[in-house]
Amino acid sequence: MASSFFALLDDIAVLAKAAAASIDDVVAGAAKASAKATGVVIDDAAVTPQYVQGISPKRELPIIWRITRGSLINKALIVAAIMPLSIWAPWVFPWLLLIGGSYLAYEGTEKVWHWIQAARGAEHEATVEEVVERSEVDEKQIVGSAVRTDLVLSTEIMLISLANVDAGSWVLRLAILILVAIMMTVFVYGAVALLVKMDDAGLWLMGRGSRLAQGLGHGFVRAMPWVFRALSVIGVVAMLWVGGHILLANLAEVGVHGPLDLVHAVEHAVPGPAIVTWLIESLLSAVGGLVWGAVLVAAAGLLARMRRR
Repeated sequence: MASSFFALLDDIAVLAKAAAASIDDVVAGAAKASAKATGVVIDDAAVTPQYVQGISPKRELPIIWRITRGSLINKALIVAAIMPLSIWAPWVFPWLLLIGGSYLAYEGTEKVWHWIQAARGAEHEATVEEVVERSEVDEKQIVGSAVRTDLVLSTEIMLISLANVDAGSWVLRLAILILVAIMMTVFVYGAVALLVKMDDAGLWLMGRGSRLAQGLGHGFVRAMPWVFRALSVIGVVAMLWVGGHILLANLAEVGVHGPLDLVHAVEHAVPGPAIVTWLIESLLSAVGGLVWGAVLVAAAGLLARMRRR
């Protein structure tokens, strides 16, 4: 009886070691896959804050939580879809990414068009009164737009992560993707939550007795409007850049090599270090995204006019 008990303990110890090794493999695989998707994650973090601009401060964190929840649902659906597709229909991934890249190019170009309209006086920025009186319907539209953009960026993140997972086991690949999804969501929306509440932190510091704290608080309050303006511009550029890059890369995947070959030709024509090549590729990707986005915005506007008629 005693020998059977100790044999059971030995079996438990072996299983525990195997489980610990599997956890190590999952963590290591998630770290490697996440590193490859870092560029898209940074773009995601830059894009998201623009959706909470013009929101009443009391509603900022609830809206960010709703977007975070939507992002987690997006990633769960993406993982559930791409795991079977990676086995039975991997050829569909470039087409899905072309659709996603087109959506990002459309969103970025539409924002640029709104800026042009605002500069011409055709549109105006929301006033304080309009922000405070913003309805639940407005918030739903904001959350819906943010979650749709997140769906495209999350798809790109998860597909890049899947492409860089070396694990042979289907279960291990699934565990790595789940961990990547959670890590990326916490990082992006945790950073966004910190950013949008920095002005509140500044007001709190201004009420402290220390001169250092008050000076720091004044600095936060004065800096945050400029930070959000910069993030808005970075977010739009990121959508055009990532959307254009996705389009160029996946057009080549489906057999249309001309646009990507043109980009490579320009890169080779301009000698310089790796950073110069990267800047040229990024600029041309953003221009390509803007051009294709302009076509989509024009088509959407024409369709809207036809429907109104």
